[in-house]
Amino acid sequence: MNSKVKEIKLLKSILLVYIAMALVIAGLNYGYVDRATPAVAEFISWLWHFYENWIKMLFIVCGSFLTLRILSPSVRTAMRERNLQGFIIFALIVHIVGPAILGISELYLFSMPLPWTTTPLQLYYQEGSFYLSRFPLWGATGISAALTFYFLVSVIVLAGTLLLGRRWQCSTLCLFNGFASEVFSPAFPLIGKKKKVTPVIIKLFSVLRWIFLLIALFFSLLWLLVALNMPPGFSLEFLSQIEVYKYLGTELLATMFLWIIFTGRGYCYYCPLGTVLSFISRVAGQKIITDKTDCIKCNKCNQVCPLAIDIKSSAEEGLPVQNLRCVGCGHCIDSCPTKTLSYRTSFLERIEK
Repeated sequence: MNSKVKEIKLLKSILLVYIAMALVIAGLNYGYVDRATPAVAEFISWLWHFYENWIKMLFIVCGSFLTLRILSPSVRTAMRERNLQGFIIFALIVHIVGPAILGISELYLFSMPLPWTTTPLQLYYQEGSFYLSRFPLWGATGISAALTFYFLVSVIVLAGTLLLGRRWQCSTLCLFNGFASEVFSPAFPLIGKKKKVTPVIIKLFSVLRWIFLLIALFFSLLWLLVALNMPPGFSLEFLSQIEVYKYLGTELLATMFLWIIFTGRGYCYYCPLGTVLSFISRVAGQKIITDKTDCIKCNKCNQVCPLAIDIKSSAEEGLPVQNLRCVGCGHCIDSCPTKTLSYRTSFLERIEK
């Protein structure tokens, strides 16, 4: 067995441990902690935060190192290296440095903007369980700091996407699915061989994309009304629980299931934040340039694209690729043997000129 095969097996093992720990600890945190004794509940809460912060950080660093070893020197890794550097830096801020400075171990809850999560907005509902459980721990100052961090991240994501396209969030900052899809990319799928994404599957994900966007916008609007002191006339506590179940079932569990049988970017097909950012990326002029040299029709770009975008057909004619599914990961660019491809936005083109 050569070293590359061993390293892939090790990477798959790390990913499997990460998934198993997430399922077990999340199950305890969301399903058992309310029925546990105070001492056990406190331990479970500590274990969940330790996993989310320190274990996740460790796996990001180790997985990044292994992925680069597996890929090099078979392909160029310039884009991959920048992706992984971005995830490591942002993870350090969200999971290690930020919590140490602010004293908030759950800072990761505030690292994804609307419409992906409304959890930060629930702090405006002072009668809700989220506010009542955090206020004794954080105080008014801590809650203000967490919300400030949330709005700062939201501004950074929006401004960065307008300048650098969807790549900024989905392939550099996303600590839900984006990081795993890059850090563990050679390990997918965990079971079986890489599967071809058929037009039927793409259509199914396209339908799911709009369904999840509408659901996310619905929750976002309701909690924005709460933040503006205009609460709707029904139980907000029930609404909060529904969102928890949605996260656990259709996002956390579904995402990890797709890692096991499909691809690391499975959730990216229907992520509501990704859908919004894809339209902003259109405004930013995001595209893959295909005419730097001549396309030799090797099809490597199509083979490595995690979102099943047909890049080769455009490259054969020298036409730019503009697809709402593109997360700007750069796998196609790194894999092109003739360096025909490059990632561009209007801002990047101005910088280059």
